[in-house]
Order: sequence, then C-alpha cells, then structure tokens
Amino acid sequence: MDKRTEALMAFLDAAHSVYHAADYLVNVLKDAGYTCLSEAGEWALQPGGKYYLTRGGTAVIAFRIPQQAPRGFLMSASHSDRPTFKVKENGELSGTYTRLATEKYGGMLMAPWLDRPLSIAGRVMVETEEGVRSRLVDIDRDLLLIPNVAIHMNRQANDGYKWNPAVDTLPLLGGKDAKGGLWTLLEETAGGKILGHDLYLYIRQKATIWGLKEEFISSAALDDLECAWGCVQGFLCAEDTDSIPVVCVFDSEEVGSSSVQGAASDLLESVLLRICRAKGLNMEQMRAGSFMVSADNAHAIHPNHPELADAANAPVLNGGVVVKFNANQRYTTDGLTASVFRKICEKAGVSAQTYCNRADIPGGSTLGNISLGHVSVPTVDIGLAQLAMHSCYETAGVEDIASLEKAMTAYYSCRLELTEQGFRI
Repeated sequence: MDKRTEALMAFLDAAHSVYHAADYLVNVLKDAGYTCLSEAGEWALQPGGKYYLTRGGTAVIAFRIPQQAPRGFLMSASHSDRPTFKVKENGELSGTYTRLATEKYGGMLMAPWLDRPLSIAGRVMVETEEGVRSRLVDIDRDLLLIPNVAIHMNRQANDGYKWNPAVDTLPLLGGKDAKGGLWTLLEETAGGKILGHDLYLYIRQKATIWGLKEEFISSAALDDLECAWGCVQGFLCAEDTDSIPVVCVFDSEEVGSSSVQGAASDLLESVLLRICRAKGLNMEQMRAGSFMVSADNAHAIHPNHPELADAANAPVLNGGVVVKFNANQRYTTDGLTASVFRKICEKAGVSAQTYCNRADIPGGSTLGNISLGHVSVPTVDIGLAQLAMHSCYETAGVEDIASLEKAMTAYYSCRLELTEQGFRI
C-alpha cells in the first residue's frame, strides 16, 4: 500500500462525524504551518502567508497569499458530510428494550445500516467553569445495532421492502433498565454537563483495501471525504503561482447546502472579499481571473447493472478523474471548463473520464451550481468513480486516489489565463 492510500485511510478512520473530519483537516493544516484566522478578528495578510479558518466547527477554508500581485483565485470545493442518522433530542426510548430515537440525515441507502455494530460521534456543548464549551465526542466501542426483522416475520424483505425510518431503523442501545446510561456515558466522555448536542451514528468497520490485486478501497463516507482529502493534498503540495489558491471543505451538501457552513452560505464570498480588502485588490477583477473545481464523487458503472448507465459516458473504478456533465446545470461543466481540466490532467499525467447520467434517470446535484450563486466563476464538476454511493460503506478504486492528488497539485500549480474565447495554461 502506498503512502497516499495509507494517509487517506487514516483520515477516513478518524472522521467519524463531520466535526471530526474538519478537526482532522485543521490539524493537517496546522502541521503544514497554516495560521488560524477568526471571522470576528482583523486580518493582516502577509505575502507568502498561509492561513485557514473554520465556521460552525465543520466548514474549513484555507488559502495562501503569493509573493507577487495576484491575478485571481484558483479554488476547489468539496464537502465532509455524509448520509447518516442524527440522534434526536431526548433520544433514549424505554420499553422492553432501550432504543435510540434518530432521524435520517441526507438521502441514504438504509438497508446496509442494519445488523452491523454502530457507535456515536459528533459535537456536544458542555458547561464548564469558563462557560459553555464545544467538545468533540466519539464513543470508540461497539455501542448500538439496528436489528433486522427475521425473514419468517417479514416475507417481503427480499421483494422491495420499504423502510420506515420512524420504526425500522431505530438502533438498539440496551435492556429495559439502560435508559439514562447513554447520556451518563456522553457526559463522562465530554467532561461535564451537556447542554446541547449534534450527534450522529457511524459504522464501526474501518476502511479496507481488497480485490484480487488489492485494487479497491471500501469505507464509510468516501463520498465526499475522498475528494476533500485529494483537494487538500493537492493544495498543500502545489507550487506557488500568481493566483491565490483556495481550498474549501463545506458542510451540509447532503441536505442542500443551505446552512451557515454550507456552499449556499456567504462563507466563501466573505473570505474572498476580506482577502481583497486586506490586500487592496479589486474583487470584480480578481473574480474575472478565477476558476473553481467542484469535487464530489461520481457514479461508476455498476458491474451487475450496466443498463443503468449511459454507456458512452460511464466511468469505471481506477479509470482516472471523472469530469461530470449535465445539460440542466446540476453539474456546472461546459466545453470550456472541461477543456481546462482535461489539459490540467494531461499535464499531470492523469487519465480523465466522463460521466453523464442516463437521459431518463435524473442525477443528483452537488456544490458547484450552488456556490455559483455567491461566487460566479467558470466551474468544472469532477469526482472519482465509486459504487454504492450513499451506502454506509462505499467502494472506489485505489489508483484513483493518486490520480486526484496529482491532478489537484497540477491545478493549484498552474498559471491559468482564461477568457470566454479560450485559455492558456
């Protein structure tokens, strides 16, 4: 296993919630010499300076200031949330057993969550002598399980059963006398009285490499932690140019991005404006010289159901970075931005493949078309091919990890001159 794959797997195994994913990325940036900025503070940005900021404990943006006068922004956007179950307030349910009340977060495949060990991770607000403080919690043991109904009692289980999230997917926590035990455990873990929480279920199975030639990787949250990691690594490894490199990892993509830390918020626009003000730059001119890569994984052609794909535009695992197209702008790629990214892949020595959904099967959407409402720049939508998207355990190709990191390193290292008539790299 190469170092790139090992590093990604370490990230995946640590990022049990969107809060833990952001915390891990922040520590990576700190280790690389990046300075934390506060939205509430003054920004004194120096040539050659390296900076990052967070919002809501889940969104992370980092950037560098070049030594020379910049011509624009080279940006990427990915997301760190994933479909899961969120723990409700007053979550413990008593009865014959003690269960946990949850609700769906995002559009998930529900069946894979059943009959496997689960636990809880996220953020709690704890009362301390210094005031209320945010603490990350991760109950690092097999704690919960959602039991299936036996086939003898549900003869329709293999005939397209419709799962009811208010009944079928409530996890089992303990016996009838266990009520109250979870919150005691959480407060012991957090070190104080909990006044509020944002807690989510996660599967206990770690990331793994498998296949006859160890060519596949499976993990929770490959969509979109794989792209988030690849973009951050490309950002960190890139050479400095006359553009300002910006890497964004947003929250809330799986529920429409409309949170204060999502791509539909003013976060990115605010950061760009403050950079321009601190450096005496014209925002409109900077925007005109900018480019965005929206990075979110793509559907690989399914080995058992190739008929669900557009045969001419169906990416495969380990086939390279995927450029995503949609006529109705669910993906923002057009001929110009696709050409830019394909040229970057060529320079990086990386293969590029394409994805279009079948014309009679509506596809999903992602960050690019949402962020354009606030930062309107030429944008290409890309991703890595994967199977079982929105399952709790997804599959992708090992070789594609390196392809994305190389492509994003080349992207952030390029000197891009772009007009409506063409471009030069």
